[in-house]
Amino acid sequence: MSTRDILLWVVLPYVAGAVFVVGHLWRYRYDRFGWTTRSSQVYESRLLRLGSPMFHIGILMVIGGHVVGLLVPRAWLEAVGVSEHVYHLGATWMGTIAAVLTLAGLAILIYRRRTVGPVFLATTRMDKVMYVVLGATLALGTTATVMFQLLGDAYDYRGSISPWIRSLLTFQPDPELMAHVPLAFQLHILCALGLFALWPFTRLVHVFSAPLGYMTRPYIVYRSRDATGLGSRTPRRGWERAERPGAPR
Repeated sequence: MSTRDILLWVVLPYVAGAVFVVGHLWRYRYDRFGWTTRSSQVYESRLLRLGSPMFHIGILMVIGGHVVGLLVPRAWLEAVGVSEHVYHLGATWMGTIAAVLTLAGLAILIYRRRTVGPVFLATTRMDKVMYVVLGATLALGTTATVMFQLLGDAYDYRGSISPWIRSLLTFQPDPELMAHVPLAFQLHILCALGLFALWPFTRLVHVFSAPLGYMTRPYIVYRSRDATGLGSRTPRRGWERAERPGAPR
């Protein structure tokens, strides 16, 4: 293997993985208040209600397909009755639907962010870089799927890309598996590695957030500042109006 191949298919993946892990730990430690999506719903909601569900449903389908196709060995699927033909049909057509949903949703979100003034002003440089890299990753993956899986002879990535990824995860990298992978798939993978390295420093960190605190936090109690508009209903026990120290009665 050449030095170039080792750099691309061994060094770069591990560097991207290290940045992904350490970057998230650093972000959570030193920028916990910035760990947010910076929601812009208050500025515009019509396009957001359309594009956001499409993108999120599509990307979940994409992630699920990648997990099954790249991390689950072929023999395991065949052991539970999923033949190569069935897998190919499911991966191709479900993958196409997922790609269309994801790209359409992303296009709507980018259009909204570019054309709605307040949303555009709230867009940071890292947001712009993230949208470019994310869009390129999705576009390259879709192009590879259309070229080889829909219109071509169905490239067997489970015999090259999948074992290469598993070799990285077991710390036994085998870059030779990527030697004859079509360029479209290689570009998709390299762009995805760039996205993983960029991930901790963008709003994508919200993927690893879960509102578990909502299940245990106390109620939020709103109290009036004046004596008017309190209503005639007797407050329930535990909800009596609290008086401020020194406030007139």
